[in-house]
Amino acid sequence: MAEGDAGSDQRQNEEIEAMAAIYGEEWCVIDDCAKIFCIRISDDIDDPKWTLCLQVMLPNEYPGTAPPIYQLNAPWLKGQERADLSNSLEEIYIQNIGESILYLWVEKIRDVLIQKSQMTEPGPDVKKKTEEEDVECEDDLILACQPETPAKALDFDISENRTEIEELPPIDHGIPITDRRSTFQAHLAPVVCPKQVKMVLAKLYENKKIASATHNIYAYRIYCEDKQTFLQDCEDDGETAAGGRLLHLMEILNVRNVMVVVSRWYGGILLGPDRFKHINNCARNILVERNYTNSPEESSKALGKNKKVRKDKKRSEH
Repeated sequence: MAEGDAGSDQRQNEEIEAMAAIYGEEWCVIDDCAKIFCIRISDDIDDPKWTLCLQVMLPNEYPGTAPPIYQLNAPWLKGQERADLSNSLEEIYIQNIGESILYLWVEKIRDVLIQKSQMTEPGPDVKKKTEEEDVECEDDLILACQPETPAKALDFDISENRTEIEELPPIDHGIPITDRRSTFQAHLAPVVCPKQVKMVLAKLYENKKIASATHNIYAYRIYCEDKQTFLQDCEDDGETAAGGRLLHLMEILNVRNVMVVVSRWYGGILLGPDRFKHINNCARNILVERNYTNSPEESSKALGKNKKVRKDKKRSEH
């Protein structure tokens, strides 16, 4: 590794640790390998009126010679308002070239939200029509753009020959990851309709070890050719926000017609944010192994194209 790259890597790690320490659970690791992170920012912690998710990917050259690649996610952020905020972030980068700027970006966004809160009415209902159809998937870290009638997504007809596509698909199992007595293992199956998702889950639960897991987190994405949209859903099974994060990873990787289940056997020691890293790494590894995504580099490029976010119910880790 070149000396410059080593220096950038160290500075990135120090900044990531600082952000996690400052913002706690608001700071979310989406993909540790690709250095993709997000943070939910609001105008007020106790009674938020306006909320925005800042998603960033740190290129190897950051902070030395390149800015973070970023995306602003909020259903209300459009037009000139989006352009003004983007210009403000880019101005901060220009004024601080070579320096770590994530904290400055977050606090600038928070200032904008506070000013907006003082000048306007509370934020709009976020349940608006989106480019992708979602089915009751929530993520506590990222504000969701939900379809007005998500249940209708279940009516999508993926193929004329439904008998054929509703056969039980093959299921692959990934290599387990163990950390402090907690074990994580991913399971993958190709799916083209929601019924297959249920069949895969039922088959997995026939395995006593999987059925006895503390959590079986899953997410799936099915591409509907006729609608040119995605049918997708997720479940965290009691593991705080894990389902939404897993689905978000799959969106970033731009995978389709596949479901991933990650089983966690809790070992009695709280892992904190590390549990999300292990869940996503398990999922990412098996998706790469089964050729659903080509490389970490190509996966990272999809970040700028991804426009979907989720909203998960908060539950404690165990």
